[in-house]
Amino acid sequence: MNKHKKKFWLAFPCVIVAIGLFIWFFQWLWNMVLPDVLGVKAITYWQSLGILLISKILFGGLANAKEKFKNRNGFGNDDREMWKQKLESRFCGTEEEREKMKQMWKQRFESKFCRQETETDENKI
Repeated sequence: MNKHKKKFWLAFPCVIVAIGLFIWFFQWLWNMVLPDVLGVKAITYWQSLGILLISKILFGGLANAKEKFKNRNGFGNDDREMWKQKLESRFCGTEEEREKMKQMWKQRFESKFCRQETETDENKI
């Protein structure tokens, strides 16, 4: 028997048991908290499985979990690179455009904030 096949047959029951324990924990937590707080009924094991599946469909989507893992950990960052390039092309521009932008913002800032301070200083004298 292959080494990888042995690992699979050992891991498969462990995964099934872990999922079952998670469902049982969810049921226990629901039955301990929500009936007292919200006044809802206690649920069974199979109802807790149904609630977990519905919440996965509604909030987790049906996308491939492997792809989600890749995107979270930076391995599949094609979208990030695309957006980074778009933002750089839009906001960085050439050296002249940057200087023009700096001057424009400096003038806006001075016209709104600095003039009022100088006018009040002159009025005090």
